[in-house]
Amino acid sequence: MSAWLSRKVSSLALNEIVGNDEQKQAMKDLQNEFEVTTDKLRTIVNQFIAEMKKGLEHNGATVAMIPSYVTGRPTGMETGTYLAIDLGGTNLRVCQVSLNGNGEVSIQQQKYRVPEPLKVGEMRALCDFISDCIDSFLTEMGTDPMEQVLQLGFTFSFPVNLTAINRGNLMQWTKGFACAGAIGKDPALMLQDSLRRKNLKVRVAAIVNDTVGTLMAHAYRDRSTFMGIIFGTGTNAAYYERMDRIPKWEGGQTKGDEMVINMEWGAFDDERRVLPVTVHDNKLDRESINPRFHIYEKLISGMYLGEIVRNVALSLIDRFLLFNGFSSAEFNKQWSFETAYMSTIEIDASSDLDETKRVLESILGITKTTLADRQMVKTICHLVGVRAARLSAAGVAAVMSHCDLLQKDCCTAAVDGSVVEFYPNFSETMTKALKELFGEDVDKKIKFAPSRDGSGLGAAVIAMQVSKGM
Repeated sequence: MSAWLSRKVSSLALNEIVGNDEQKQAMKDLQNEFEVTTDKLRTIVNQFIAEMKKGLEHNGATVAMIPSYVTGRPTGMETGTYLAIDLGGTNLRVCQVSLNGNGEVSIQQQKYRVPEPLKVGEMRALCDFISDCIDSFLTEMGTDPMEQVLQLGFTFSFPVNLTAINRGNLMQWTKGFACAGAIGKDPALMLQDSLRRKNLKVRVAAIVNDTVGTLMAHAYRDRSTFMGIIFGTGTNAAYYERMDRIPKWEGGQTKGDEMVINMEWGAFDDERRVLPVTVHDNKLDRESINPRFHIYEKLISGMYLGEIVRNVALSLIDRFLLFNGFSSAEFNKQWSFETAYMSTIEIDASSDLDETKRVLESILGITKTTLADRQMVKTICHLVGVRAARLSAAGVAAVMSHCDLLQKDCCTAAVDGSVVEFYPNFSETMTKALKELFGEDVDKKIKFAPSRDGSGLGAAVIAMQVSKGM
């Protein structure tokens, strides 16, 4: 929690902006455009609940609500050593996880940056890269994969329609990936084929969504954990659902009376019914590699927030309300304004906004910004960031309402990802929105607990459960 609490927003009221009347009016208009009122939140939550029920009832719904085949809750007493890999955004993470019982674990891991060409190349090449990384990792750890078959949990952070705990078909790519020869195919099987070609005795025991992994990792330590959420490059959530509330389940009898559901909530409201989508969001969506898909994710995720700020700023530049109408070659590039810059600017408390000036001038090449320019950019960052957190809270609130958690003892939502960890006041802003919806005592019913890099541990926990006959 410390990372969340140490980076406070340095707020700036609109009336403090030293710009002219037209600039101040532009900021007021933006405030109205990006505001998510409590009433609007309620509307979004109600629609979210309705979409969740559709996804549980039948396949092909916008919010897919994919059964994960994970049915048990770990006790925290399990032991053993397992492999896990986590493929999601920028990096591939390879882990060797030792479960030591009493909720204790030890992890050895290595991160490998995924080359950009592999994200849009052939799926076979990506799988070969993963296998090579596993081979290198095992060599570095001194583990001989020829002595015994190693059980592997494969965290694959993309929508997969599972047909078994270690089998499924890729539905679509997200988060900047667009590998050919993968849609409709089984990523676990393709990786297993690659491992076999390289003579590695590694068995893909489970294919796991990162949110399911985050949930299971924290559940090994805390049995009150009911939900896992990723707020990072992309966003998604998973939670425990009662089997009798999954009408579309056709997998037969299960050992338990509940199953983890991978919501795939990034696609919520792709029909554009209730989300407050602006022209700036539409520009981002239109220029993305997956236009008209995953609009919820695009409003709240680290991959996109900086680009929304850049689009807003460009619109003001075109109106000669920002930077005196001048941009820069760097600022004109798509994705050049990183979400990390928003965090830097949000916590800039200097009277002259010196850190904001450094980002705009030294990094992005915009010349001679005025204090009013910097104040306006700071305000834009704040508006986009607050909207993201409040919309994120709507998804959490929908799960809480659907599962009737307000009538139960306090539950834990395990969270991971760069946005919730590093973006200032993100969790506090979510909690504030939940209090508007459910009352001041809501923090007695749900607590957010960091589960940093939890998806790798969670995949290992699930591999353990599979190996022991989950």
